Amino acid sequence: DIPADQRQTIADALTPKLIELVTTRTTDGGMTRKDLWKLHDGTLVESVLMRYSDRTTVCISSQAGCGMNCPFCATGQGGLKRNLTAAEITDQIVAAARACANGELPGGPTRLSNIVFMGMGEPLLNYKNVLAAIERITSPEGLGMRPRRITVSTAGVAKGIKQLGDDQVKFKLALSLHAANDKKRNEIMPINESNNIQALVEALNYFYKKTGNEITFEYILFKEIGR
Repeated sequence: DIPADQRQTIADALTPKLIELVTTRTTDGGMTRKDLWKLHDGTLVESVLMRYSDRTTVCISSQAGCGMNCPFCATGQGGLKRNLTAAEITDQIVAAARACANGELPGGPTRLSNIVFMGMGEPLLNYKNVLAAIERITSPEGLGMRPRRITVSTAGVAKGIKQLGDDQVKFKLALSLHAANDKKRNEIMPINESNNIQALVEALNYFYKKTGNEITFEYILFKEIGR
């Protein structure tokens, strides 16, 4: 019974926005931009949009904060606040796609070509919502993106990696390894104490046998003091 010309005004006043842009910072002559988003409850998360000569990639958050507590990661030092919903994850991607289409990056309008779950949080600890968001992203009724253009990056949740294999996902997997032995990895990544390298090797082999999907290993190089 609400008059048509008042519906949008009432909806804007009573329905909270899922995500709202707080600020944007750019580097590389504007080719890389970091967006800070405020969620409906005031929680803050980040996404990063990067334009290269052959692709445009968005790096998105799956959690507000992170519970992995890796000492080299600023997000991990703040702790985990909560999981993001599938809609909050999807909206980051929609916003990035819109920015590309509107020509907000140098070089004019472009198409968002790649998505990486490598922002705030551990995606495999928000498993259900991450997969629900990817389903929406890849659906013909959604953004219609190819699963091979999506990469989920994990700090090393062996159980979650095996679950991805059982679910026979089509997207790529990346492991933040950072050290190739348990002693060093225990020092820099607390998750390794319960998900050691042997467990990860078994999980990754299982994932690959089940899916045949590409796996990427990620490293950070640390400078040893005194050397």
